[in-house]
Amino acid sequence: MSLFIQQLLNGISNSSVLFLTSIGLVIIFGMMDVVNNAHGEFIMIGAYITCFSVNVLHLPFVLAVILAGIVSALVGILIERLFIKKLYGKVAETLLVTFALEYVIQQIVRMIFGPENKTMEVPVKGQLVAGGVSIPYYNIILIIMALVILAVTLLLFYKTSFGMQLRAINQNRDMTQCLGINVSKINMFTFAYGAMLAGISGALIAPIKSVYPGMGPSFNVDGFLVVILGGLNSIIGSFASSFVINESITLMSGYMSQIVSKLLIFVVIIIVVRFRPNGLFASKEKR
Repeated sequence: MSLFIQQLLNGISNSSVLFLTSIGLVIIFGMMDVVNNAHGEFIMIGAYITCFSVNVLHLPFVLAVILAGIVSALVGILIERLFIKKLYGKVAETLLVTFALEYVIQQIVRMIFGPENKTMEVPVKGQLVAGGVSIPYYNIILIIMALVILAVTLLLFYKTSFGMQLRAINQNRDMTQCLGINVSKINMFTFAYGAMLAGISGALIAPIKSVYPGMGPSFNVDGFLVVILGGLNSIIGSFASSFVINESITLMSGYMSQIVSKLLIFVVIIIVVRFRPNGLFASKEKR
């Protein structure tokens, strides 16, 4: 029983990390129809900015996280204005452009920071121990941050005029333009918000992951799994699918090899997508 509870807690921690690294992709891919292969590079940018800010500039970790979010958002605006602005609705073109940007950003980061792995100390050390199980304090912070980002994003997209306009664009872009909504401006800020969340997630995972120029693609794979299983434009669905995927893998890893547990999860995902191609928690289809 103690093993089960320990694995359950580990799964919750891992699920929060998966959600943090996927929420930006949910917004850019799921809600804007931009197949963003450079999503992992926004995470990498956030991680590098945090390592540099803490290790070299000796800034407080909280300030480094904020700075990582701002820099990632600015990079997102630059990319959206230069490359993505004219490609909305063109899946193949955005796929190719962001695929190329993935390698361009990696090489730029490699030239600036070097190819070596970067590490940093965990800002909050120690762990909470109770009843024979333990959870690091920093993992608790990650869980709290995942819930805070979920709440803020839901409020932004479902309780503000900005969110209403974005959802209108998501439903029918051409009709929304006819109604006088500044679609270009909404697209820019939405893309920047998704990039900012990716940068913040990179900042938060920097203390527990190795930071290197090629770290981004692995997050793309997990992110697309979360988006597809949860529903392309469902934020709550992505949160739930993050929990389902990582909690299942973590629990099964306690009783079998991690490779077998991941294989079983992939089989389940294939079956789910076969019978629910829009995901488990998809919103209404676009008209």
